[in-house]
Amino acid sequence: MQIGFSVNEILCLLSLASGACWLAWRRRLRRQPPPERKPLWVTLGAELFVVIALMFTCRVALADWPKVPSGSMEPTLRVGDYLLVNHLAYGPRLPFTNTAIETGQPQRGDVVVFRFPLDVSEFYVKRLIGLPGDVVRFQNGVVSVNGEPFSAEMVSDGTGDGVPAEDRGQWLQRETVQQRQHQIKLNPFVLGRLPLNVKQPGLAQNCSVEASAVWQCTVPAGQYLMLGDNRDNSEDSRVWGFLPHEQVYGKAVRVLFNLSDMSRSWTAL
Repeated sequence: MQIGFSVNEILCLLSLASGACWLAWRRRLRRQPPPERKPLWVTLGAELFVVIALMFTCRVALADWPKVPSGSMEPTLRVGDYLLVNHLAYGPRLPFTNTAIETGQPQRGDVVVFRFPLDVSEFYVKRLIGLPGDVVRFQNGVVSVNGEPFSAEMVSDGTGDGVPAEDRGQWLQRETVQQRQHQIKLNPFVLGRLPLNVKQPGLAQNCSVEASAVWQCTVPAGQYLMLGDNRDNSEDSRVWGFLPHEQVYGKAVRVLFNLSDMSRSWTAL
């Protein structure tokens, strides 16, 4: 089992430490009158216990707000977006462990936040394309699952006025997955390729490559195939393999805000 150590684990340890300070202070007050000046460990520990515990509980059980550090999910997510991640969609996962109190299952097309399988202290966000047992085929930029192609409609060829600098020269397509639409970005000279020489064990056993931009994978049981919406600039399942179910962390549902572009505030995903 891989053990993650991130903000949630730090908050858990701080909650335990401040809780111990709070209990010690309460026991001391029962035995003797309060001193004229509170010790530093009371000010920094016991009195912050409730605040830290509430922050920890909210992040684990309800929602949190990570920041997007890269452009791998453009144009859906932009660098600097703060996301609202709903833990109740799938169920909260306990700190220091992959154990989950499951309340739901990830669905095809969800924008999922998860622990990076190769370093579980890091969190990634990608779109879920393939569920366990799905046969996912990718051909020249178009995804199909179990023989049914996703609807893909050209939106922009990356030229003209008003195109963001990071989108210039890229194709923007409107992709439809289970009646839900989102935009993806493709480099017309790459078109979503999978390396011809697949070395990652999970991919080598379950994927076949016909050409650089034509490949097919069968998703193993208990795992998911994840892709970035920026299909040709994303470190996703094509690089590190399938995502184990136990590494799923939550569902990204909205962009809370972006300090560089406040018009993105409260954008639904």
